[in-house]
Amino acid sequence: MTTPSQNTLQNKYPWGPYRALATKEAALAQRAESYGGWRLFAYEFIRFGIKQGWACLFGGLMVALLIGTYLWYPKDAALARYDFLVIASVAIQIFLLAFKMETWEEAKVILLFHIVGTVMEIFKTHVGSWHYPEPSILRIGGVPLFTGFMYASVGSYIARVWRLFDFRFSHHPSFPVTIAISFVIYANFFTHHYFYDLRWIIMIALVVIFGRTRIYFRVWKQHRWMPLLLGFLLVAVFIWFAENIGTFTNAWLYPSQVKGWSMVSINKLGSWFMLVIISYVMVSILNKPEEI
Repeated sequence: MTTPSQNTLQNKYPWGPYRALATKEAALAQRAESYGGWRLFAYEFIRFGIKQGWACLFGGLMVALLIGTYLWYPKDAALARYDFLVIASVAIQIFLLAFKMETWEEAKVILLFHIVGTVMEIFKTHVGSWHYPEPSILRIGGVPLFTGFMYASVGSYIARVWRLFDFRFSHHPSFPVTIAISFVIYANFFTHHYFYDLRWIIMIALVVIFGRTRIYFRVWKQHRWMPLLLGFLLVAVFIWFAENIGTFTNAWLYPSQVKGWSMVSINKLGSWFMLVIISYVMVSILNKPEEI
């Protein structure tokens, strides 16, 4: 006979192997709590890292694909590397949904951000901001279709981390305000090639809009907080590291990297910071920020 606690675990963790891990983790948590002190701190710190890793699942698999295909994909394969990346990305998405490791709500965010990212990629490659040096069939203009999944992994991360850490907020700006600033940010990615770059004006506006906002996240039992703008910046830093991996593996290249690889300019952090905010606003439309 199935006990009520087993029923609860089955509903919360429908994927069998993950449910088994969750059961063992619950027993470990009880032991850590009974010991207290540094053991309790170590448990919560490790729990935080594991939750973050789980939230990064889609993005982490995409980065692993870039590295793996760069090192081992046959140069003379009939299927181009970029096209393989497209097929592998779709396969990962199907696998995550089939085994309930990703929700349909998260998949909707991925699709939406895939479209938003691909549109920007088509424009940016057209004006020469970066390019994709390898041939492929599955592409739109100069943009291989796997690139949309790279953008979508940012939306996937935010949707997953929101759920895993049970986000709450204080002094969160209204939807009309956040949607308006995200439209301005997105438009500036295009218009700054022809008109004045509003980046610094936008940055000041973001400080005004989100300056008082705190994000509360629950690692285990207790909600802790940080300034929301700091959270955006930390995510942008990790994306910048991932972008360096992408260019090192020749997935795409900036003009300064054509004659030899070099690290992506730290100035790109500003672009990623603003892109994280666009992604966050898109996810917030579905999740609706809840005040603590």
